[in-house]
Amino acid sequence: MSEKIKAVIFDLDGVITDTSEYHYQAWKKLADEEGITFTRDDNNKLRGVSRSECLKILLNGKQVSTEQFQEMMDRKNRYYVELLKQMTSKNILSGAKELVLEIKRRGIKTAIASVSKNTRTVLQGTGIEDLFDVIVDGYSVKNTKPAPDIFLSAAKELGVKPEDCVVIEDAEAGIEAALAGNILPIGIGPEERVGKARFRFEKIGDITLTKLLEIMNF
Repeated sequence: MSEKIKAVIFDLDGVITDTSEYHYQAWKKLADEEGITFTRDDNNKLRGVSRSECLKILLNGKQVSTEQFQEMMDRKNRYYVELLKQMTSKNILSGAKELVLEIKRRGIKTAIASVSKNTRTVLQGTGIEDLFDVIVDGYSVKNTKPAPDIFLSAAKELGVKPEDCVVIEDAEAGIEAALAGNILPIGIGPEERVGKARFRFEKIGDITLTKLLEIMNF
């Protein structure tokens, strides 16, 4: 690991913004229509996972045709996009914007790396799209988390080596992706979910620039 980190790569949902309730409501509506039991605990299993993988988890072995599978993904996304119209700056998690601004003032590059194909919609709705030097989303790579591709793509676009980056993630799949890409992962959330991270905080608001610099041996 480099002694001087040159970039911080953020996951979006659960780290910078909170759209988890919208995801839950959209998946729940789809599940109800399909006669599938879906709880908030089930929803937690979908963190940091692509839409297709989420649907596989929701179906739990239920067999559907390729056409039905695609239609369900599209239907869920329609529900979710409709809910996203409610988004404002109030959906930014406490302390997140301040942390990003502090990092930028220090001259460290910033990126968003999210598997969501609605990433730019969320960033525009909350008014923080311009905060990040690079935005990599579900359209950017073929292999999503836990493959490291999305983080490696962000590092490449930033012009920074992976080992000179830090990833801040709230999902197990994202932590595994960072480790696979030789990027230092900082976890946000409970240990049972992000315990593989090198460092862990309960919420983004607990991270200060001072703590980050200590972690990164700046």
